[in-house]
Amino acid sequence: MTSAIPLSVVTSYEQPVLEKCAEHHSRRVALRVYSSTHPNNMKIANLQKGLVFVYNGIEQIGEGGGFGLPILKFGDETYFSGTSTVTVTRNGCSTRVHKAFLMDRIARRKFRNVHLQNRVARTFMKQANALYKKCNQPRFLALREFSLNMGFESVFIKTSPVGELAVTYEISDNAIGVKVDSTSLNKKHLQKIFVLNEQSAAFFRMYSDGTSEKILDGQIGAWKAINSEWACLLNPHYKIGYRLWDIKKSVLWRGRETLKSHLDWTGLDYELSPYQNSFEYKIELLGVNS
Repeated sequence: MTSAIPLSVVTSYEQPVLEKCAEHHSRRVALRVYSSTHPNNMKIANLQKGLVFVYNGIEQIGEGGGFGLPILKFGDETYFSGTSTVTVTRNGCSTRVHKAFLMDRIARRKFRNVHLQNRVARTFMKQANALYKKCNQPRFLALREFSLNMGFESVFIKTSPVGELAVTYEISDNAIGVKVDSTSLNKKHLQKIFVLNEQSAAFFRMYSDGTSEKILDGQIGAWKAINSEWACLLNPHYKIGYRLWDIKKSVLWRGRETLKSHLDWTGLDYELSPYQNSFEYKIELLGVNS
């Protein structure tokens, strides 16, 4: 396993500002947070992100949701956030980021300029996604690329919010402590809470876990439950990455998708019960000392 890397914190609103920690500054690795929907990449351009991973000044999030991004499943709808407020406080070399996500976006399929909002269209997409998880991923991605080139795409439209979900990130040296608070949500019909930890699949290309499994790129798969004490995603060239642990009363998933100009994410995502009012976990950043 790789050693820990010291971390500098980049806090960003509309214009990124680098904050150098006197004792623990790394020129290579940093984190960035936005109150806007930056970075506006691909189909999730108008959605909020969690913490953005930065390497050598370049954001390596791709089409990922970032570290610690909440998503909610209510009945037939999945709710995302398009609006947030951010506060940042610092104490020496540690930084606390508090980001409140307003869950005010839902996904729709669109063909050219026509929105497909009826139940039949949504049922078809639900069945297609279930098939995608089971079948040969490269073949299905080729089918998705064809449909996107024909004009079918996902869009995220504004809707009445189901509440606010607060996430606190405690950043110190090589670790990120994440706490998710769902007490302000309207939990009627809430089925699941997901907390995403996703960055670019083009950058984080290797998966490893406590079972000694090591796989690259497309072998990671679209959506698979992890049966290990811990799991990590790495850049095999630079030998940096991040690790998460299996936590009781949650399911840890791994996933990856790449499709030129449309998809670029890989991640380790938690699935939670709707009855959990809070959830805490740690992200360990891995790499060489700078």
